[in-house]
Amino acid sequence: MLDKLEAVEARYEELNKLISDPEVISDQNAFKKYMKEQSGLVDVVEKYREYKKVKQNMDDAEEMMSDPEMKEMAEMEYYESKEKLQGLEEELKILLLPKDVNDDNNVIIEIRGGAGGDEAALFAHTLYRMYSMYADLNRWQVEVLDINETELGGIKEISFAIKGKGAYSKLKFESGVHRVQRVPETEASGRIHTSTVTVAVLPEVDEVEVEIVPSDLKIDTYRASGAGGQHVNKTESAVRITHIPTGIIVASQSERSQIQNRESCMKMLRAKLYEAMQEKQNEELANTRKLQVGSGARSEKIRTYNFPQGRVTDHRINFTMYQLETFVNGNMDSMIEALQAFDKAERLQAGE
Repeated sequence: MLDKLEAVEARYEELNKLISDPEVISDQNAFKKYMKEQSGLVDVVEKYREYKKVKQNMDDAEEMMSDPEMKEMAEMEYYESKEKLQGLEEELKILLLPKDVNDDNNVIIEIRGGAGGDEAALFAHTLYRMYSMYADLNRWQVEVLDINETELGGIKEISFAIKGKGAYSKLKFESGVHRVQRVPETEASGRIHTSTVTVAVLPEVDEVEVEIVPSDLKIDTYRASGAGGQHVNKTESAVRITHIPTGIIVASQSERSQIQNRESCMKMLRAKLYEAMQEKQNEELANTRKLQVGSGARSEKIRTYNFPQGRVTDHRINFTMYQLETFVNGNMDSMIEALQAFDKAERLQAGE
């Protein structure tokens, strides 16, 4: 572990020199790349330097223990430093786990109503509201990219961006099928219905990470429309882009400007192409290990929201909360922290 930490510290110093180099500063792509890498090493380097300082204190105290006059004080210093050192070693093991390169990125979330018709669409709206409120609590920005609403106030499908440092690290485990059990407002007999909604969380990536060839794109424009087919505007501001090699289709009609909708489409397309690349890599990785916290597959049922019992359960980690109303109002940290802790424990056990 110490050899690894020395290598990390050496790389950190090398990056400090690189981001001060005028040639690198003039190349914005290289500068951003090195800055991002350096930022990812800061916590490890600071903790390692603290570790070295405590280790030095312990070694100095051990030397002083041979002096009868200093022995008692030196022993106290020695054992205090030794205990602190053990704690720092555990922290460093966690910090050395490979960090997801996308953890600091903004996210694009897609929510689609599944089984359950109007009730699924209403629950999709509930989830959109939940993530929006969670973003507000973290002082992140929410930007709707595309939305298809129902006349009852539900959402058939919605794509939106959440912008804020660390958004992906906290929301990446939300991908999968979310199941709701509750009595719909439209149900006169009071029977509990079960509906499902699919959530996909994609890291927002820039042009450097995903190269898109313009000739691979088919771009269509059309008039934006709202619930019931009413026109949001009378110009062809809505944009639909088809990526011909993969067949991926993205659309945006939330902005009044065709240019802005096109930008939103390209943002979603980059995220989807990046997701496809990641899925391919994950398939290869799955041959060596599979995280129990979940594959992130859209078909995997990950969570149940049971309104009559006031509970929310994440099936991947058998974690249940009985503050459902609080949870759907954006207070998701307990669940998210449990998922993150489980993920770290699994990776430590796997010996990454």
